[in-house]
Amino acid sequence: MTVDSAVLVLEDGSRFEGSRYAATGACFGELVFATGMTGYQETLTDPSYAGQIVMMTAPHIGITGVNAADDESTRVWVSGFVVRDPSRMSSNHRSELSLDEYLANQNIVGICGIDTRAITLRLRNVGVMRAGIFSGKAYGQDPETQLDQVLGSAQMTGQNLSSTVSTTSAYRLDAIGDRVGLVAVLDLGVKRSTLDKLRERGFDVVVIPESSTIEFLTEIAPDAVFYSNGPGDPSASDSQVAVLQEVLRQQIPFFGICFGNQLLGRALGFETYKLPFGHRGINQPVLDRKSGRTEVTAHNHGFAVKMPTDGAVKSPAGFGMVEASHLNLNDGVVEGIQALDIPAFSVQYHPEAAAGPHDADYLFDRFRQLVVDKKVLG
Repeated sequence: MTVDSAVLVLEDGSRFEGSRYAATGACFGELVFATGMTGYQETLTDPSYAGQIVMMTAPHIGITGVNAADDESTRVWVSGFVVRDPSRMSSNHRSELSLDEYLANQNIVGICGIDTRAITLRLRNVGVMRAGIFSGKAYGQDPETQLDQVLGSAQMTGQNLSSTVSTTSAYRLDAIGDRVGLVAVLDLGVKRSTLDKLRERGFDVVVIPESSTIEFLTEIAPDAVFYSNGPGDPSASDSQVAVLQEVLRQQIPFFGICFGNQLLGRALGFETYKLPFGHRGINQPVLDRKSGRTEVTAHNHGFAVKMPTDGAVKSPAGFGMVEASHLNLNDGVVEGIQALDIPAFSVQYHPEAAAGPHDADYLFDRFRQLVVDKKVLG
C-alpha cells in the first residue's frame, strides 16, 4: 500500500485497483457512467447527480481546468469521481484552477488509473449498482469491511433527494429583454443555465422550494410553471405530483425537463420505472416526432416514464389525450410527453445543454409561445 493507492468496490464484490485522485477517504453512491467528452465541470455541479459516483467514459479528463463561470450550481454534487487518465496540466485561457485541486477543495473523493471501459461494459451488462471509493487510510481496510460498507449504503430506488438539492427560500430573477410573463420554477435541482434560458425568453423567474404547496404557488400567480431536473426516484415525490395536478387542472402552461418530465408522467397517471443503466452524456439521439428531426441531446437520468408510444392515448388521471412526443433512438425510451387538451409538455433530457449540443434549444421558444398563446386566447 502507498499513500496514493485507491480502490473502487462494486456491490457485486468486484474490485478495481487504481490511484488516489483529488481528496482521500471513502465515498459511496450509485456508480453511473457519463459519455460526454467535454462538460465535466457542468456534470460535477449538476444537482441531478446527487447520490451518485460518476465515471467518465472519455479517457482523458481535466485538460481545460475549471472556472467559476461554468458552474451549474453553488457546489459539486457528485458523491465521487472516476477517471482513467487525469490531465497533468490545465491548458485553457479561461481556466482558474486544475480539476483535481477543485475537487480536493470540496472534499470529493476520486480514483484514477483504472480501466473505465471495462467497468462501463460491466454496468451496461448488469446495470448500475452501488459502489464505494476507498483511498488513504480507508484503502487499508480489509476487503470484506469495504464491501459491507458498500452494501450498507443507500439504494437510489425509493430515495427522495429533491429536498437535499432544492433552494430553501424563494428568490426572483428578472427577465432579459422583452418581458413575456412570470414563470414559477419548482427547484428540484435546477441548473443556472436553465434559468438563463428562461430569462432570455422574456420570463421573470421565481425559483421556489421543492416543498412549495399549491397555495403558495397560487399566491405567486405565475403565467406559467416549470419543473426542473433533479435527482432521486420520481415514485417518491408524491407531493410535487399533487401540486402539478392542480396546476394542470387550472390549465396553467407547464414545461418540465428531466425529473420534471417524470413527474408530469406521474401527474397524468402513468408509472415510472428504473432503467438498467440510464442515459448520461451529451450525445444521445432523440426523435422529435412532431418535426421528424433527430436531435443530439444532453441527458442525465436513471428513471423513465412508462406509457404507450404508438399514438395518442387517454390520460389515466383524466387530463384528456396525451402522446409520447419524443423517443430515444437507441432504446425506444419515452423522452418527451405532449398533452393535447391542456397546455403542458415535457422532455426527459436537458435542452439548456451547457457544454453540450443545442439541437433542443427550440423547446424554450415553444414554451414561450405556449404562454403567449394562452394570454391571447384568455
